[in-house]
Amino acid sequence: MFDSFFPKPRLFFLSFAIWALLCVTGWYTLVQDLGSTLSLAYFFGVDFPATLSAEADAAAQAAFQSTQSTALNYWLCQYMAVCYGLFIAGWMIYGGQKWAKWSVAGSALIMFITWFHVQVGVWINEWYGTFYDLIQKSLTTPGEVTLQEYFFQLSSVTVIVLISMTVSIFKSFFISHYVFRWRTAMNNAYTKKWGNVRHIEGASQRIQEDTMRFASIVEGLGVRFLDSIMTLIAFLPILWTLSSYVKELPLIGEVPQALVFVAILWSAFGTALLAISGIKLPGLEFNNQKVEAAYRKELVYGEDHVERAEPEHLKELFSGVRQNYFKLYFHYLYFNVVRYSYLGFGQFIPFIALGPSIVAGAFTLGIMQRIISAFNQVEGSFQFLVSSWTTIVELLSIHKRLKAFEKEIGENEASMTIDNA
Repeated sequence: MFDSFFPKPRLFFLSFAIWALLCVTGWYTLVQDLGSTLSLAYFFGVDFPATLSAEADAAAQAAFQSTQSTALNYWLCQYMAVCYGLFIAGWMIYGGQKWAKWSVAGSALIMFITWFHVQVGVWINEWYGTFYDLIQKSLTTPGEVTLQEYFFQLSSVTVIVLISMTVSIFKSFFISHYVFRWRTAMNNAYTKKWGNVRHIEGASQRIQEDTMRFASIVEGLGVRFLDSIMTLIAFLPILWTLSSYVKELPLIGEVPQALVFVAILWSAFGTALLAISGIKLPGLEFNNQKVEAAYRKELVYGEDHVERAEPEHLKELFSGVRQNYFKLYFHYLYFNVVRYSYLGFGQFIPFIALGPSIVAGAFTLGIMQRIISAFNQVEGSFQFLVSSWTTIVELLSIHKRLKAFEKEIGENEASMTIDNA
C-alpha cells in the first residue's frame, strides 16, 4: 500500500514529523527574530520597520504593527520554502524511489498549499476584526464612516480571496493526478503478482476498487489532518491572546486563558464520545465488504457457468448482505444521534462562553468576531477525529481488506517457493 509509492515509508513519515517539529520550534524560538538580517523581502519593497520609541502614539504603533506583520509574513514564506526545499532534496537524493517526484515533491507541494490556506484564514480573521469594527463605528455614529471607506474596506479582501480560489482550483487538479499516481503504483505492484493472487477471493475488487479508494481517502484524511495541525499552530496563539478579553466563564467563574480551556475541553469530550459510540463500525464495514464480495463473485460465476448462481444459493448470500446492512444501519443510527447532537449544540458554545464578557461590554464587535472565528478554527482542529470519524471507519475497513490481501499474497509466494525447492 505505502511501499509501492513512498520511499522507505516508515522512515519517510517519521523524518517528516521530526523535521516539521524542528522547523516549527526553530521558527518560534529563534528564526523569526533573524528576519531583519536574513529576509529577502526587500526585493519586493518590504522591509522590517525600525524600532519604535516608547513615546510613539497609537497611530504610529498601529503602523508599526502592520509593517512588522507584513515583513514577518514574507520572512515566514522564505523560511518555509527553505525548509521544504531541504527536505525534498534530501529524500529525492536518498530515497531513489521510482515515484519520488510524486510521493516526495508532490506531498510537499500539497502540504505547502495547505499551509498557505491556513495563512489565508489568519489574514481573513484579521480583516474581519477591522471590518466589523468599522460596521460598529458606522452604526454607533451615523455619518462618521463614508460609503467610499466602507466599500474600500470591503474590497481590500478581494485579492486574498481571488488568490485563495485560484490556489484551491490548482490544488484540486493536482491532487486528482497525485491520487491516480498512487493508485497506479499500487495497481502495478499487485498486477505483477496476478498469477499468485488471481485465486484469492475478491482479488479483482482489491486491485480495481480498493486501491483507488485507499489512495483517495488517505490523501484526503492526510490533508485534513495537516490542515488541522497547521491551523492549530496558527490560531492557538491568536486565541491565547484574545482570551485576555474574557475574564470569566458561566457557572465556572474566572479561568486563565478561558477560551483555550473551553476549546480543548469541549473537543476532547466530543472526540471521546464519538470514538466510544462508533467503536463497532470498522468491523461492520469490513464484514459488509466480505458478504458483498461473496455475493458479487457468485453472480459473476453465474454469467459463465449455468450450474452457478442458483436462486436458493443467491438468496442465502443476499440474506447475509441484508443482515449486515441492517446491523450497520442500526449502529449508524445511534452514532449519528450522538454526532449531530454534539455538532448542533457545539455551534453555541463560544456564545455561551462569551456571555458574561458580552454583557459586561468587554470588547468591540470586531474583537468578538475575531474571537468566535479563532475559537471555531481551534475547536475544529481539535475535532479532527469527530469530523472525520465516518471516513476513518471506511479507511480502516479498506486497510484491513488490503492487509489481509497482502498477507495471502505473501503466504502464496512462500508456498510456491517451498514447492519449487
